[in-house]
Amino acid sequence: MYRTTLIGTMALLMVVSFAGAVSAAPVTINGAGASFPFPVYAQWAYKYGKVKGVRINYQSIGSGGGIRQIKARTVDFGASDAPLKPEELEPSGLIQFPMVMGGVVPVVNIGGIDPGKLRLTGELMAGIFLGDIARWNDPAIARLNPGVKLPAQAITVVHRSDGSGTTWIFTNYLDKVSSSWRERVGAAKAVDWPAGVGGKGNEGVAAYVKQVPGAIGYVEYAYALQNKLNHVRLRNHDGRFVVPSSASFQAAAASADWKGSKGFYVVLTDQPGDQSWPITGASFILLPREMRESERAKTMLAFFDWCYGHGDEIAQKLDYVPMPDSVVDLVKSTWSGSLTSQGSSIWP
Repeated sequence: MYRTTLIGTMALLMVVSFAGAVSAAPVTINGAGASFPFPVYAQWAYKYGKVKGVRINYQSIGSGGGIRQIKARTVDFGASDAPLKPEELEPSGLIQFPMVMGGVVPVVNIGGIDPGKLRLTGELMAGIFLGDIARWNDPAIARLNPGVKLPAQAITVVHRSDGSGTTWIFTNYLDKVSSSWRERVGAAKAVDWPAGVGGKGNEGVAAYVKQVPGAIGYVEYAYALQNKLNHVRLRNHDGRFVVPSSASFQAAAASADWKGSKGFYVVLTDQPGDQSWPITGASFILLPREMRESERAKTMLAFFDWCYGHGDEIAQKLDYVPMPDSVVDLVKSTWSGSLTSQGSSIWP
């Protein structure tokens, strides 16, 4: 039911704006950024509006856009899947904290091959996205997939056209596992793609892959499910071929050292573990350290607090991984120590 509702929402809108149960909500909180967490943020906002009568307006414009808007203070909060390093947070007067975790999934449009049957390695994926592997029956792919009938079909690479945290997670992974990718492209929210066509947002990439025979792209897992896209089976850090799932995302996140991180800068790609999905990532909220309006800021933090306390079931139904209680406690401690309005602490 959640996914059916979201398919229509994301196909028709690039903005999610859910009103509460009351006709005139006293406050509208505006956010913008990553499309990676859009499905779960949409459902959290909808539910919170019904329960609390507060309107949460979140624009799915990509992490790059969200970072620019929160730096310019044109929104109340930004969202990014690429964590900012302390040296970028500090001069911008921002803090960040993780809100939810999930997985980036390579998806393909190849007739006759069931979901999870095609095996790929990070090195092979890098070769495909570099344009060095151009057909699905390439010997390197065939050797890894004995018994799978691979067509002599041209591969169409689909990537993001906008600055994107999903791209940062994906290219960060390729950068770790492929020296060719590291030397020729690297990792960033926007890169100089050697091959392929661009789609705006996870929504745009999913739409392209669905429409173009022979296509391969990368999207957040919920978009793969919602669009009934065929995911691949990927070799992880420990050499096991795994499929994307809440369990494999959790396995990747299990060793994350949030407490020891500086400014919650944690990267979850290519983590060890038999069951770890290798392209796992967290999505982060960005807030100004100094808020202009105290009551507005408290209303916004109350929403995030509600999501941590009451949003786990919604997140899990959409195959996201909620943040552990220990991390939530660290986040709230950061709110207490870092967020102010006119010199006074905002939280609690």
